[in-house]
Parts: sequence; structure tokens; C-alpha cells
Amino acid sequence: MKRILLLILTNVAVVAVLGLVCSLLGVNRYLTGSGLNLGLLLGYALVIGFGGAFISLLISKPMAKWSAGVRVIAQPQNADEAWIVQTVQQLALKAGIAMPEVGIFEAEPNAFATGAFRNSALVAVSTGLLQGMTREEIEAVIGHEIAHVANGDMVTMTLIQGVMNTFVVFLSRVIGYAVDSFLRKSDDRSGPGIGYMITTFVLDIVLGFAAAMVVSWYSRQREFRADAGSAQLLGRRQPMINALSRLGGLHPAELPKSMAALGIAGGIGQLFATHPPIEERIAALQASA
Repeated sequence: MKRILLLILTNVAVVAVLGLVCSLLGVNRYLTGSGLNLGLLLGYALVIGFGGAFISLLISKPMAKWSAGVRVIAQPQNADEAWIVQTVQQLALKAGIAMPEVGIFEAEPNAFATGAFRNSALVAVSTGLLQGMTREEIEAVIGHEIAHVANGDMVTMTLIQGVMNTFVVFLSRVIGYAVDSFLRKSDDRSGPGIGYMITTFVLDIVLGFAAAMVVSWYSRQREFRADAGSAQLLGRRQPMINALSRLGGLHPAELPKSMAALGIAGGIGQLFATHPPIEERIAALQASA
């Protein structure tokens, strides 16, 4: 709950800083004089930018179950399922979090953690992971996901995404209004014109890509930390190194976009990848104390 409060306060602070900067630079006087209500725009940017990310966080667990086809293990049906539940329970206890829900989904090797709160999370592993790895390697992967939960990565990623969204919404509309005012300086008609709409549309896309690169970069840093967290929970790093080496020779399942950042593997392209290259993650573990 503290992390949720921090998320809200941070986004409010971002909007306050944007308003202060505009005031100090005199941008607010120019925009207000041109007919733009800066206060309403800041409120709009907060609601749209932060609101969407916050709602995504709150519905992340049921959406993950539905989109990935996760079957929650309420009662283990075989020895493998009983072992998975027991492993999650033991690692969650070590990490100091409440027992997450445990699920299995049909897919190539992968796993993920999700949920709005660290004490009511979901950890799910794929059938491909269970079939393609040893128990020690699977335990390391589960430790990686438990580390994501214990580190509060779900809320942190939502915070970063919300801040980026707020900047995109605010800047694209401020710049769009400035461009439109310049193009229509001799026009007495009120309301935004075609210059505003085109500029805002283009900047939403361009700035959206830039924001995605920032979010992806931060996600990659969290992966290194989750790998180290798994090694710490297991008391040794070799199982995580072995699991990553195994993943390097497999074809990880593609997770739904909302869960990709908290999976064990995934990402397309160097700038937009949510996960670092396998060899870099292994090297980081080998170099760790």
C-alpha cells in the first residue's frame, strides 16, 4: 500500500513540477493568453497519463490469467504441481512476502509475476519451462519472479510508465498548441485548428516511442536485480546462471505486452527490449560477489 501511495504522490509531484517550470519560464502566460488553460491541461495529463497506468496495474492479475490462459493451482493435481507450490511458498517466505497465487500456462519456456500488491501477487510458469529445465533451474526462475514481487517491480514499472505517459500527453499538447497558434496568428477563429491536431498526433507517436525506450531501459535494470535476487534467495548463483544458459538455447514464449517486463525472458530490438541479452545477464551474475 505504501508503494501505491508513493506512486500517486510521485505523479502528482511530476504535474506540480511541470506547472512550476511553465510558470517560471513564462510559458503559462503565453498559453493562457492564447486561450489554453494550463491547469486543466495538467489535470488532463495526470488523469490520462497516470490513470491508464494505474488501472492497468490494478487489473494486471486477472488480465494476466485471462490473456495467458493461466490455471491457478488451488489444489495440486500431481507431484510436480505440489513441488512448484512448495517451492514458491519457501522462496516467498525467504523474501518476506505473502504466499502468491501459483499458476501454470500452456506455452514455450517462460514465467512471469504480476499483481498490484506484493502480498497478493501471481507467479506463473509455463509447461514448456517445466518440461525443458531441471528442478534446480526451475527453482532459480521462480526465485527470479519472487524477487520481482519482493522488489515491488510491478508498482515501480507502473510509476515509470505513468510519469512517461504524463510527459508525453502534456508536452505533445503544449507544443501542438504553440504550433497551431503560430500558424493561425492572423486567424480570429477560436479553438484548436488542424495544426494542433496534426502536431499532437505526430508528437504522441514520437514521444511515445521515446518514452517506451526509457521504460524498456529501466525494465532491463530490474532484470539484473531480479537475477541477483534469485541467487540470493537460493544462496548460490549457479542455478540462475544454468537457467539463463538453458533459456539461451530455447525459444521463450512471447508474453502479453502487459506482462512482458516481468517475465523471465522477452523483448524485441535492443532499444525496446524489456530484458537484457542472456549473455549480459550471465556475465553480471558471474561478476557479482
